[in-house]
Amino acid sequence: MDLRHLELFLHLADSLHFGKTADAMAVSPSTLSRAIQRLEQETGCTLFERDNRSVRLTPAGEKLREFGGTLVQEWRHLRQELRRSDEPLQGRLRVYCSVTASYFLLPELLERFRRRHPQLEIKLETGDPALAVDRLLADETDLAIAARPDALPAKLEFASLRQVPLVFIAPRSGPQLAQWFPGGEPNWERLPLILSEQGLARKRCEQWLRNKGIAPNLYAEVAGNEGIVAMVALGCGVGLVPEAVLDHSPMGDKIRIVEPKPALKPFDVGIAVLKKRLEDPLVRAFWDTARLSR
Repeated sequence: MDLRHLELFLHLADSLHFGKTADAMAVSPSTLSRAIQRLEQETGCTLFERDNRSVRLTPAGEKLREFGGTLVQEWRHLRQELRRSDEPLQGRLRVYCSVTASYFLLPELLERFRRRHPQLEIKLETGDPALAVDRLLADETDLAIAARPDALPAKLEFASLRQVPLVFIAPRSGPQLAQWFPGGEPNWERLPLILSEQGLARKRCEQWLRNKGIAPNLYAEVAGNEGIVAMVALGCGVGLVPEAVLDHSPMGDKIRIVEPKPALKPFDVGIAVLKKRLEDPLVRAFWDTARLSR
């Protein structure tokens, strides 16, 4: 049995999506299909039930997932033990984070990691921070820089790196400000809000408004904090973003912070990983480097 084929099978058994597994494991869909067909020939069993809309594990597939997961973990342990202590780690790691995190957290971390493991390749993907946990759970990335969710999934391990305040932001000038801030104070029921489509900031904003008995006046839902800053700078409304976003935004001079009372709970930004992936020496190396930087 080819261990690479088994690794592809295990990822597909979790994702149940050929396209996602092919992208995450850096293979073509045809290569993935051939690997599964080869495993089915070797086991003499159908491992997946497939139709035009879904993929499901068969009972035989469930048994192979249990066996294969143990086998791959033991192989990684053995490979690590056999590796000479002076032999540098080699391979590729997938890291997911927001654009902002790539500015204010990753540079120092990557510099330290590069010094310790110069032959490891980093594949960095930036995107909506609200998607970080989902991408980890789907095994579409190895590690993620993200805000700790209020309820951390049991499958994940999290190491805190920095506390980041959540702040409301408004345009620095404009004729609409007199209506939005009569007497200099925010009229929360009339403020047009620009919020994330999903994620922790959205949840905390909605909870804050509920606690004050305010029905939100939602103007727009935006994917990504940078888009929120841009719309606020254009005078479209008031947004909620992590304060670190402002430190690295080219539009920072066009907006101002609105102090909420009481203040919202800050983000606990750190590194997250699937617990089972910490058995991989490459993932463990990055994890240990990140924890040393705290």
